[in-house]
Amino acid sequence: MATVNNENLVFYPAFCFKASPTHFTWVKMGAADVHRLRKSSDFVGQNIFFYNNHPIQFVSLVGVIVARTDIPRRTILTLDDSSGTTIDIAVLKKTSPKPSTTSQTTPSTSQEKTPWSSFSLTAPRATNLTQETHVTSKDHDEIDISALQPGTVVRVKGTLSTFRSQMQLHLERFWLVRDTNTEMQFLDTRLRFLIEVLSVPWVLTDEEIETLRGDAERCDERALEDKRRAERIARKRIEREERHAKAIARRYEKEENERERELRKVREDGERVMRKFGFGGIGEMDST
Repeated sequence: MATVNNENLVFYPAFCFKASPTHFTWVKMGAADVHRLRKSSDFVGQNIFFYNNHPIQFVSLVGVIVARTDIPRRTILTLDDSSGTTIDIAVLKKTSPKPSTTSQTTPSTSQEKTPWSSFSLTAPRATNLTQETHVTSKDHDEIDISALQPGTVVRVKGTLSTFRSQMQLHLERFWLVRDTNTEMQFLDTRLRFLIEVLSVPWVLTDEEIETLRGDAERCDERALEDKRRAERIARKRIEREERHAKAIARRYEKEENERERELRKVREDGERVMRKFGFGGIGEMDST
């Protein structure tokens, strides 16, 4: 059921999102607009943010990296896109196995001064980039961000999250922007999308909502039927394996019985032969 907030914006159920012009696409935005994104109480626990009532989960920005900070589990890139504010981009570091406790390291006696960048607001930590591997947050694919240094103009694509009540991105892809024309084309597209789409509330008619609801219900029915089919297949496989196990057990028991009968027959034949030649039975020979 759609809900209305204090600004008379209608927030549609999740099954309507496939009709949204923003939910399943990389939305070109400015950092200032990303910080304007809000969550809805109807989607608690879901990584979905809204601009007005437009659901957004993937964004794309272009700007210059003004700072790079390395912390134990990630690298934080600060992007300035001239929209009036900056935004942090988190890049996960690939976790590596802990070193053996028996290994010993020799402390270095020399110290190197870490170069400062005029773009960086903080002193970069002395890290060996060649030993660090970064990964995307969604698929955990390896990504080389060695080129993303302060002063680099870059286009980034990322997923959204919050850290200490501030919006941030998790890097998924990036491209270096090497000419001004490319940057200006992005800014033009971003502005037109803001004016023509994001600034206009998303509206669905009752007929469209019912159509989307029917599609969702049919998808749910198909998913339920697929689940039931998988359960039937698994159950039949278990029953088949049980039948095979019982058949093997019966065959083994039959073979054992046949071996016992053959053994008794051989024993009886042996006793008859012994008696025929004047010897006692096998039991009598054993006693002598």
